[in-house]
Amino acid sequence: MKIDDWLLDILACPACKSPLNPVPETDELACTSQTCGLVYPIRDDIPVLLVDEARRA
Repeated sequence: MKIDDWLLDILACPACKSPLNPVPETDELACTSQTCGLVYPIRDDIPVLLVDEARRA
């Protein structure tokens, strides 16, 4: 799955406001903060940016 670069530029972790990066070989976006470390799922090509839906890396 490919997320457009312009979308990645504006997406941020809802918990800590750090940028998100796609996780290779999965349908997930990972927070770039060393202290937060949440990973958010992507379902039906839509990022689910809910802290309750995220998992710890």
